[in-house]
Amino acid sequence: MNCWLDQIKQIDSILKSLSVTDKKGTLVDSDIAFQKWGDLTINIRKTNKTIFLIGNGASASMASHVAADLAKNAQIRTEVFSDLSLITAIANDISYEEVFAEPLKRRMTEGDMLVAISSSGQSPNVLRAVSEANKRYGFVITLSSMKQTNLLKDQGFLNYYVPSATYGLAETCHAAILHYWIDKVVSTKPLPEIK
Repeated sequence: MNCWLDQIKQIDSILKSLSVTDKKGTLVDSDIAFQKWGDLTINIRKTNKTIFLIGNGASASMASHVAADLAKNAQIRTEVFSDLSLITAIANDISYEEVFAEPLKRRMTEGDMLVAISSSGQSPNVLRAVSEANKRYGFVITLSSMKQTNLLKDQGFLNYYVPSATYGLAETCHAAILHYWIDKVVSTKPLPEIK
């Protein structure tokens, strides 16, 4: 195993290699991409729309953490599908591939956002949810890693990809990306309501 400083250098190198593409696969400058993502998020707050966040395993925990931060600190309506009864009912009665797509069919409306987090970019349930969100004219943001040819990498309005070969490094880098986005949104405070 590498020493701590080598680990930090590796994380730094992966984050510096971040690539962001749009739906057509065109590279987008990372600062411009974060600005677009931030502007969309601010608009979602202004229009009282919802940000849905999904992932499996550690990515599910990350989705839940980010949803809480956005709701508490940025005053944005968020939703994650972490209700065990809902997940197991859909997985048992329909299919595990539908655990995110099925609730999106009933809850997502045009102009909502889906943030899809998958280290491999190959999770069938995440890919199904992204397909459903695109059908509903939602703004899809993807975060993926591992193979550059992963299926998730070109499915969103904006696609954030980091070239990591391990889950730990992918998750660390995804957390950094998500927190940067949150901090940008939180720093743009909503205007007080006029009474």
